[in-house]
Amino acid sequence: MAGLTTGGPNVDVSLLYGINSLSRHAPGWFDRAVAFAGSYGLPLAMVLLVLWCWRGARRQDEAAAAESFAALVWAPLAAAVALLVNVPLRGFVARPRPFLQHDGLEVLGGAGAPGSGFSFVSDHATLGMALAVGVFLVNRRLGLVGIGLALAEGLCRVYLGVHYPTDVIGGFALGTAVVLLLAPLAMAALAPVVRAVARSPRFGVLVRARERVVARPVELAQRPAESDLAA
Repeated sequence: MAGLTTGGPNVDVSLLYGINSLSRHAPGWFDRAVAFAGSYGLPLAMVLLVLWCWRGARRQDEAAAAESFAALVWAPLAAAVALLVNVPLRGFVARPRPFLQHDGLEVLGGAGAPGSGFSFVSDHATLGMALAVGVFLVNRRLGLVGIGLALAEGLCRVYLGVHYPTDVIGGFALGTAVVLLLAPLAMAALAPVVRAVARSPRFGVLVRARERVVARPVELAQRPAESDLAA
């Protein structure tokens, strides 16, 4: 299994060289920006997207808000499960990092130091797609944004020279599979907990925003007259 794609003329290696070679013609600031985005920026953007989706979900009616909150709780839990699954998977496949197998790669951002572990599958791609699919279950529009961020994350990892394209595709598949296949079981377990939280006077605001009672203009106009009559 170690020789999944470690040499020879093939599409995986060709795409790796083709994408990574773009860094030779890019300015230094762009390489640094891609390194930051691939390591920190895009994962942070995914977390912010989950929080933004939660903000909108709290404005739904009680039943829909509880279901959305349970799905949003499942998204990071599923990402964590996928990363745990990847631990033995990486050891089983034992695919070396591409820069250890191929000469001439530009390893950017200090992300490819020897001893940094095996390559298949990409943790960053797994995490990003798991969160994106979790958001998609709640809000399709934001979910598509998340999927776009996950795709950008995967492209960054190949550009940096630390993953093969198939490492990224494998991460996308793993993150998606964990979210969707375990979603029915996860939602069945999380739904009662979320409904209990929603009924809590102290923590219910986490699930659904409190409704604000706003006096209508007609009511405001009538109040002085009612006071005069009472006097």
